[in-house]
Amino acid sequence: MKKIAVVTDSNSGITQKEMKEIKDLFVIPMPFMIGEEEYFEDINLTQEGFYQKLLSNENITTSQPSIGAIVELWESILKDYDEIVHIPMSSALSMSCETAKNFAKQFNGKVQVVDNHAISVTLKESVYDALRLAKKGLYAEEIKKRLEENMNNSSIYIMVSTLKYLKKGGRITPAAAAIGTLLKIKPVLQIQGGKLDQYAKVLNEKTARIKMIEAIKKDLATRFKDYDKKGQMRLYIAYTNCKDKAEIFAQEIRKEFTTTPLTFVDPLSLSIACHIGDGALAIATSRVMEDD
Repeated sequence: MKKIAVVTDSNSGITQKEMKEIKDLFVIPMPFMIGEEEYFEDINLTQEGFYQKLLSNENITTSQPSIGAIVELWESILKDYDEIVHIPMSSALSMSCETAKNFAKQFNGKVQVVDNHAISVTLKESVYDALRLAKKGLYAEEIKKRLEENMNNSSIYIMVSTLKYLKKGGRITPAAAAIGTLLKIKPVLQIQGGKLDQYAKVLNEKTARIKMIEAIKKDLATRFKDYDKKGQMRLYIAYTNCKDKAEIFAQEIRKEFTTTPLTFVDPLSLSIACHIGDGALAIATSRVMEDD
């Protein structure tokens, strides 16, 4: 049986501490430019430090991991492993996936780059899927195929607390942001197939939570009905700088969904937080592959 390593980036929400506790896993810290200085997530940029700078109106931009550093990591890993499954964030949200694919060609099939349109908690679940499949004896190419076949079996719905960062990123016009702020509109966004799009507009946080729960219930009753019956669907809560609110929401979700387990209550990726700001709350569902 081949020895398989799984590589992902910090968009998965897997911390450097967690990485050290999980065999065969490597996590690349995502880089950010804050002003003129480069920071790396969970290395010299904590969740607390990020939001402190964000709320101080510092200019924060996302960046890609250096391909040189990634290739160097791959080369180092392949001294001890036979193959690598590399799972970056969705190609719909970053060019890092396509860049990694191009450079992986130099490794003659030993590095398989997965594009299964995952991000944040769904990316984390994909990483765990890959580790489980590797333990079952699947090779890297087989794991990549299985993960990509599963790419459309997840949904994320996000309630945004402020329109400021959507306006800054050009996702809504300044006029729409001004009207929305005046009317205290709370947008609910969705990620389907890796793309961040609008799902609904509501007037308060309570209605937004109800709308997200209804959306997940519909998904589980329609798109994911067969998988849910087999016990293969999981639920996740994610948030930006509002852990207490997320824990309360998690209690509500456990009452609403008695047969589908809630697995993670995690911070959203800082790359997404750059675009939606603090105070956001998300619910996601995804199919796990452990029972295949």
